[in-house]
Amino acid sequence: MKLYNSLSKTIETFKPRDHEVSLYVCGITPYDTTHLGHAFTYTTTDILVRYLEFQNFKVNYVQNVTDIDDDILRKAREVGEDWQTVGNRWTTHFIRDMQALNVRPPDHFPRATDMIDDIISSVQALLSKGVAYEKGGSVYFDINSWPDFGKLSKLTRNQMLPVANERGNQPDDPKKRNPLDFVLWQAQAAGEPAWESPWGAGRPGWHIECSTMATRFLGETVDIHSGGMDLCFPHHECEIAQVEPITGRKPFVRLWMHIAMVRFAGEKMSKSLGNLIMVSDLLEKYPPDAIRLYLGSHHYRDAWEFHEEALTEARHQAQKLTDAVQISGGSGRPLELDGYWESLCNAMDNDLDSYNAIQVLLDLGELIRKGARAGHDIQGAKQALRTMGHIFGLRLDENQPEQRVTQGWNRQVERFDGMNKMPI
Repeated sequence: MKLYNSLSKTIETFKPRDHEVSLYVCGITPYDTTHLGHAFTYTTTDILVRYLEFQNFKVNYVQNVTDIDDDILRKAREVGEDWQTVGNRWTTHFIRDMQALNVRPPDHFPRATDMIDDIISSVQALLSKGVAYEKGGSVYFDINSWPDFGKLSKLTRNQMLPVANERGNQPDDPKKRNPLDFVLWQAQAAGEPAWESPWGAGRPGWHIECSTMATRFLGETVDIHSGGMDLCFPHHECEIAQVEPITGRKPFVRLWMHIAMVRFAGEKMSKSLGNLIMVSDLLEKYPPDAIRLYLGSHHYRDAWEFHEEALTEARHQAQKLTDAVQISGGSGRPLELDGYWESLCNAMDNDLDSYNAIQVLLDLGELIRKGARAGHDIQGAKQALRTMGHIFGLRLDENQPEQRVTQGWNRQVERFDGMNKMPI
């Protein structure tokens, strides 16, 4: 299987180690989910996971929840609610959307607030390695102490600053040595939740949450780390800087997989711009399979724009596939399938070319319908179409999501009660 690696900027042959793949995907900040951009990221990841499992690889998949963050606290103030209530409500909303879309749940779904002790240990390790410093109860990463900073994004320092400032950086923080130094532990501000630490009451920075959770569940080196293209810098760049000094420069990630942005009305779909197409709204008008086919018809590295006409066409395609697995055939010669399997695997092995892989499903569906009219034995072909559809998370003629999807996500909802390590 060949996948594009954002670190090398080339398509590389991906070789799993020992028939197991470790995968980390940056999860939601739960204050307004799930828009179509989120859905593109997590259904793309779902397709990758399902295809690897189809190829008999075991996937150890971690997706986090950033449940303590500036955005969460700001949203809680806006709506006049407790920040945990806001986070839990929107996380539950996200989970229900993932269930409806038949997205395989991660094996681990940690929240940042579950990991405070581990995060503090990570910050202490960075201080001991001399790449971080404490000032006024906050701890910062010293980018000048890490010459490799920038190796993922390939940005110059001058290019980094405006991007970082757009994504949460506070360049004028008087406690920082360099405007690009990023916070690892943030001293408590008035009225904000905080946890005890060696540097006083505070809360973790955004970047240290993810790198800590990734290494906690997957070890020092992760096979594939995925997330939206907008996370490449500063978030993923900072993750590398937080891990590799501690592990003796062992590669934190073997392959970085970044998923393109979804646009609407000419702009990137984002909460800040308010141009969101919400999955829950689409599910009121379109079946889940239509949305899955629509999302899968875009290559994960190509930015694209939402057009409802294309989603309507995907609904027609979904119905044709459902018709194909329900149609009755005859007892004549079985349909020949070898070329279809080869074409599907060739597409998926070619940098997860889901568009061309879906064309294989559509062609097979047409073959089944024609074969049924001609009296062929279509049972094997129908089973092949179901298996192929499974790779794309399609329900076809099943009324409900897969059992593992429903039960797995339900277990995560049940974890909400009493799981937060409460702040001081």
